Amino acid sequence: MFGRGGFDSKQLKKMMKQMGIEMEELSGVEEAVIKLSDKELVFKNPQVQVTEAQGQKTYQVIGEAQEEELGLEISEEDVEMVMEQADVDEETARKALEETEGNIAKSVVNLEKS
Repeated sequence: MFGRGGFDSKQLKKMMKQMGIEMEELSGVEEAVIKLSDKELVFKNPQVQVTEAQGQKTYQVIGEAQEEELGLEISEEDVEMVMEQADVDEETARKALEETEGNIAKSVVNLEKS
């Protein structure tokens, strides 16, 4: 089964199939992203292998990850809402939303207090 150079890939595939394990490489993968609570790991043009065993699929991502920090995303609709409700300019509304981590009601109340 195992020659001098390592594995005999045909026999290895046959054994895996007999054990109910199937492997395939996904083609055309442009990007894989793993989202964590505070950042994302982004893999550009990775190799992705899918292994299926006992009805479960396992994805193996091979490549170099780039870390990207996640920032607070504030929509234009939220900014406009705070601008209207608190009668402030865009910069003030956006700053208030950032300080309250995007909480519209809290932003308006804080701006009305000041």
